[in-house]
Amino acid sequence: MLFFSLGFAILLLVMTGARFLALRLDWIRTISDLPGTGRADFVNAARWALSVALYGGILLGIARAVLDRVFAPAAVLCVALLSLGFVAGAGSALERLSGAGRAAERSAPLGARGLILANPIRPYGTAIVLLQGPDEPARSRVVAVPGSPMVFQEEFAGTDRALVNLPPAVFNDDTPWFLRSVAADLRMSAENLRYLLARGWPGFLLYAGSLIFLLTSLMFVFRISVWPLAGFFLGALAFRGVLALETLLNSPEMRDVFASFLGDRLPVSLAVPFVFIIAGLLAHLYSTMAYIARRHAGNAVA
Repeated sequence: MLFFSLGFAILLLVMTGARFLALRLDWIRTISDLPGTGRADFVNAARWALSVALYGGILLGIARAVLDRVFAPAAVLCVALLSLGFVAGAGSALERLSGAGRAAERSAPLGARGLILANPIRPYGTAIVLLQGPDEPARSRVVAVPGSPMVFQEEFAGTDRALVNLPPAVFNDDTPWFLRSVAADLRMSAENLRYLLARGWPGFLLYAGSLIFLLTSLMFVFRISVWPLAGFFLGALAFRGVLALETLLNSPEMRDVFASFLGDRLPVSLAVPFVFIIAGLLAHLYSTMAYIARRHAGNAVA
């Protein structure tokens, strides 16, 4: 219990900080007066990190239970209850924090009048000079295209400042595709949990509980190898598969499939938890049968 609690808390705090820095870097790359306070960015970062802490906490908890040879049913029950309680508590706290910080500050834009935005990555190396600075990107500016005369553009009347097309700063994104896909799936998982929590506790607890039930049922994967580190990596791959499955099942296309298949027999909102529960039951059944088979083989040898 102590190991899982510490692991969940550390993952939530560390990943919240990392995501917060990433959000601030994205804001800096736009070099524009986009709305966004430190509080709002922190809440958004913590919501994303909540899914990381959920998957990562269960992964670490099960791996530790397998390493210490904890009785499997007790370990699964402990990890599942702690996960559900932590996710529900952290999600509720984030919703309260978000509601309390709606009022707004605005972040100060970078630069001043005459700011030159140039990015050689863009076609033809176009540069834009903001005569009124990033505070007023829709005001008068000068556009310089290599090989062509400079063009003066008057004020963009009625244009939303956030929609003005400004070139981003030169920051290359060299993140591997695998990590980008994991981050995108975690973001979708976090948004789904947030949506369910906003609609009420019953739906949130049902979905989160069924997801946790499926994740904890994968304890047998950690026991496939006698080498603990190999078992940990196999478990991590299995959890990545569950994350991808969650993204797939919550896609609009799959929801349409569920709606056409179920009709009026079962609400579409219950389809994904039902799939998680069935898959978890099959995994638990496999673990039980494998345990009985091993005990039977051991008694026969004895």
